Amino acid sequence: MGTHTDAHIVWDWNGTLFHDVDAVIGATNAAFAELGLAPITLELYRELYCVPVPRFYERLMGRLPSQAEWEVMDAVFHRHYTEHRVRCGLADGVEDLLKDWVAAGRSQSILSMYGHEDLVPLVEDFGISSHFIRVDGRTGPSGGSKAEHMVRHLDALHDTVDPRRTVVIGDAADDALAALHVGAHAVLWTGGSHGRASLEAVGVPVVDSLSEAVAQAERLAVSG
Repeated sequence: MGTHTDAHIVWDWNGTLFHDVDAVIGATNAAFAELGLAPITLELYRELYCVPVPRFYERLMGRLPSQAEWEVMDAVFHRHYTEHRVRCGLADGVEDLLKDWVAAGRSQSILSMYGHEDLVPLVEDFGISSHFIRVDGRTGPSGGSKAEHMVRHLDALHDTVDPRRTVVIGDAADDALAALHVGAHAVLWTGGSHGRASLEAVGVPVVDSLSEAVAQAERLAVSG
């Protein structure tokens, strides 16, 4: 599945294929509570969220967290998220979109900043692993950018995937920046971690549904 002449999608996981925004907001507020910070709303999260994640915390705290504060907040976030992700599911319509893309003879993969050892079994539990030629989660510390992970992801697929015919679909500005870093296209959707204004500032197509994202991806990949 997939040749250098085929269109390829690199899907983001959290906030894109996996609709986990409620768990993310709950985990973020649990992390803030550790430092006595007030909880935030989804609207404020989407307005201010950025990576590296300590910069996001800086926007809310008025200063960068210390290394000790960051380690505490990061640990609390991941513990809370793990407890509450079990109530989350795939975004609406995802399974049909994945099946149809493969049925058209195209390839797709997942690159997430969620930990690799947690990501792989989660994708398998949803029964969608067979739709992807590769599934990569984050290795190493959390909180950084996706760009270098994207380099490694596409390097591992270099025999079958051409970056010029590859489209990254995600919910964060960092997804688009990672795509541009490797010479790929990007489409961002508004149903995850960022609001429309911050997504549009990146300068790539922004859509309100994943079906629109796939349609845009097809057009961009064909144009090369």
